[in-house]
Amino acid sequence: MSYEAALTVFTIITVQCYRANFDSLCLFLSTRSASYGGLQNWKLAAEDAKECIRLDPSFIKGYYRLAAAQIELKDYDAAMATIRQGLSLENNNVQLLKQMRIIKQAQKVEAAKLASKAASASNATLDEGASRELRELRGQYNQGNQEFGTLQANLTKAQREHKMTEITKTELDDLTEETKCYRSIGKMFMQSTRTDVTAHLDKQMQDLKKSEGDMTQKMEYLERKMKSQRQNIEELTAAN
Repeated sequence: MSYEAALTVFTIITVQCYRANFDSLCLFLSTRSASYGGLQNWKLAAEDAKECIRLDPSFIKGYYRLAAAQIELKDYDAAMATIRQGLSLENNNVQLLKQMRIIKQAQKVEAAKLASKAASASNATLDEGASRELRELRGQYNQGNQEFGTLQANLTKAQREHKMTEITKTELDDLTEETKCYRSIGKMFMQSTRTDVTAHLDKQMQDLKKSEGDMTQKMEYLERKMKSQRQNIEELTAAN
């Protein structure tokens, strides 16, 4: 089957899965991400992989698909952050470890190219103003990259908690109102009615969803900001 045909098939299946809230949606999104990759449409491949991770933060293939797209887009810092999150779930994953080696090698090649350009320039040293600007840009970029990694770790944690809360609520729905239920308050457990526990879980999922949305927006902002900073650093280095 060609990538175009596969893309059509898995798009139809994915839409049907969304409508039916089907458990295997992540699998189809992952496969469609691979199909987009086969067509060199890495932006859409990344979007499907991100949705895959959002729906199920424990689905390790989603991290592999997202990192693969980010590598092809040469967004190595984001790819490395994605890989680290995947390895936090499965620290010996062969595919993710291989991707990490690919990124490190690519970063070495890029660094060598930049060094070569700087060495061959007629004026290899930056003037004081440009040098100061370059240092500031690199500092801002490194700070943003650290913040991005922290946000991604917190987002994965929140998504995992959201998933577990949904599972707990589904199990509660099968209980009668007379069933004794308990909910945690700090390090203690307090007996509550099923209705009270369900309301508490609904509020918890609402708060988690808002937190996930806020973190996702900030990560998208940081991605754009770091991309601009990286381009400025490369231009400033190459021009001198």
